[in-house]
Amino acid sequence: MIKHKLALAVAATILTATAYGQSARDYISIVGSSTVYPFTTAVAEQFGKANANFKTPKVESTGTGGGFKLFCGGVGVQHPDISNASRAIKKSEIETCAKNGVTEIVEINIGFDGIVLASSKKNKPMPLTIKDLWLALAKEVPDPATGKLVMNNFKTWKDINAALPANKIEVLGPPPTSGTRDAFVELVMDHGCKEFPAIKDLEKADEKKAKATCQTIREDGVFIEAGENDNLIVNKLVANPNALGIFGYSFLEENLDKIQGETINGVAPSFETIADGKYPVSRPLFVYAKKAHVGVIPGIKEFIAEFTSEKAMGDEGYLARKGLIPLPNAKRKQVAMDANALKVMAP
Repeated sequence: MIKHKLALAVAATILTATAYGQSARDYISIVGSSTVYPFTTAVAEQFGKANANFKTPKVESTGTGGGFKLFCGGVGVQHPDISNASRAIKKSEIETCAKNGVTEIVEINIGFDGIVLASSKKNKPMPLTIKDLWLALAKEVPDPATGKLVMNNFKTWKDINAALPANKIEVLGPPPTSGTRDAFVELVMDHGCKEFPAIKDLEKADEKKAKATCQTIREDGVFIEAGENDNLIVNKLVANPNALGIFGYSFLEENLDKIQGETINGVAPSFETIADGKYPVSRPLFVYAKKAHVGVIPGIKEFIAEFTSEKAMGDEGYLARKGLIPLPNAKRKQVAMDANALKVMAP
């Protein structure tokens, strides 16, 4: 009986391996971040034009979290080869990958991006601060009279800051699966809350509860989840001049004829202010590749070489023209060297 089961298991393994070889994809499958999507798509198109031997990669916008779920699902042609991410992969995601046999991951920091708060050009710009944004969007905020935490009942920007207009607070933003949402929480919500004594007191008593209070966004209709399609947010801003939208800088740059970026802490989002670190809401962008698929799916190594080339990622590269903020020269060279050597992340 045991021998019979063993024979069946061996046969199944052989059949699986044969099927794997027969049904191997002849194109690279890429999923993940909507922010990184336009950059990876540009590289995919360039790669397809320049390499007659390889098909143009298929790039899908699933959001960073959704991309990692697919990427970490396993090794084999039914799973993506590459995942775009607008934040670094989490420890929990690396663990999920490992459980499913995805143990050799190549991390490529492709550059930087800023998260912007944008509005229609029909509206007068607002001089926002990170503190203002937290008060506008947090589920619980300190009561102005007592300082104690209460449910957020601010209705207009003027309620928060007398220097701001009496416009209704309405913010269109990404869902929890989005790397942009993760980065916004980390760079805005986590920082904005720290300015209040009530949060500092809570942190001393219950650090976990304080963190949740800082990060939890209100659910009373003021913050509207607009999905992973940043172009949809742009269109909604044009239709509703009083609303603000949260998305990556590249989408602002592509639509400067219709929308504008709000200043945050006195700094306007621009290529220069994100590159030099003056703009407070900026973050690194990544591409993750599955080393086990190199040599099985044609073109992965060559695609990585194209992505990390100076003509793509350089100061004057075609990705910079699409809004990617390039890495400093020395860092860029190191990233390219490690990526092309298929250097894997430490477990």
